[in-house]
Amino acid sequence: MISRRKLIATGLGVTAGLVTAGCSPKTSSNASWSQPGLAAEDPPVAEVRVTVTPGADATKVSPTEPVVVAVEGGTLKDVSVSAGGKTVAGKPGDDARTWRSTGKLAYGKTYTVTVSVADSTGALTEHKSSFSTVKPSGVASVAFQANALTALQTGGTYGVGQPVMVHFSRPVKNRAEAEKAMLVETSPAVEGRWRWIDGQNAHWRPARYWTSGTKISVKVNLFGQDLGKGVYGGANASTNFTIGPSRIAIADASTHRMKVYLDGKVVRDIPISMGKGGTTKGANGEVISYWTRSGPHVVMTREPSHRMTSASYGLVDPKDPNYYDEVITLCLRISYSGEFVHMADWNIDAQGDRNTSHGCINVGPDNARWFYDTFRLGDVVDVRNTPRAMTVTDGVGDWTIPWDKW
Repeated sequence: MISRRKLIATGLGVTAGLVTAGCSPKTSSNASWSQPGLAAEDPPVAEVRVTVTPGADATKVSPTEPVVVAVEGGTLKDVSVSAGGKTVAGKPGDDARTWRSTGKLAYGKTYTVTVSVADSTGALTEHKSSFSTVKPSGVASVAFQANALTALQTGGTYGVGQPVMVHFSRPVKNRAEAEKAMLVETSPAVEGRWRWIDGQNAHWRPARYWTSGTKISVKVNLFGQDLGKGVYGGANASTNFTIGPSRIAIADASTHRMKVYLDGKVVRDIPISMGKGGTTKGANGEVISYWTRSGPHVVMTREPSHRMTSASYGLVDPKDPNYYDEVITLCLRISYSGEFVHMADWNIDAQGDRNTSHGCINVGPDNARWFYDTFRLGDVVDVRNTPRAMTVTDGVGDWTIPWDKW
């Protein structure tokens, strides 16, 4: 007798089995029955399912989003992601059922994803889909600055007043998103935070001047960031710099002296002459002040000579007693508006006694040479006791803002 279990295992109909088989009356009652010429039917082939992310026909995909391929019911044999003849690199998973891109996508491209899959019998099938990445109205790059006049040198050494300064080539609307992409690490660790000076410039500083020897690393993971109004981030960027010895000069308009501190110790007490005060009007009616601005300044440039002229701020009449046009030596710029610490051998009589300059800090020849040779970019010149305040935008004025308002 043929069991139901045996028929199911063979995968053939009962009638067919009975017609082709015979029973011998001499066959032992213990002998098993067989159906010659029949083999078990192949098990059903599992359905192959391929999932691609981003999905088919997706648009405005961020180029930072990875391409992920997953398969069920089969194994991956090959994956290709390409656009414009360029292929995106990727890596399969250990189980041969997943694949993930490792290369970067680009803006404004349509990518074709081609997947080759083998089913359980080894038969190959091909699956294709496509998606497109976001097309920005503009792409912003970043530059690291020591100030608006000078680029920050990677690996350089700067003074204790040097903030981290990131300049964007285009205005940033989504500032919070941009800040998430800007990472500052310091050794030793110190608390700090960002402040936007304007729509294109973000500065990061600690609560107090840096500690000498601090190492600062900056990374801006800009690519793919939505900066607002259709502007997206361009290439990622990074830099690093180190804080050198503490060099701080305190210039006092009331005493006409400038005390210089190196690593917290007074090493020089220099006679100076500062802005004489008062105002006049320029050629276009602008008000020109002759007060040196009070507040912490930061050295921005070191120039062996610099042409200084009153025409730069609107005083152009050579007959005006305040007009000047001279080449000055040993100049350290401390503001965008034209304040310098510089050598003034013609004004030695006033130095240490009275303020007679047009706004700069005048220093005698020997002290000017020493100061020029000693101070570097990022070092601090703190001006005190004048009625005109330094502003955050007139140079590196970051330290004029109290920490609780930064």
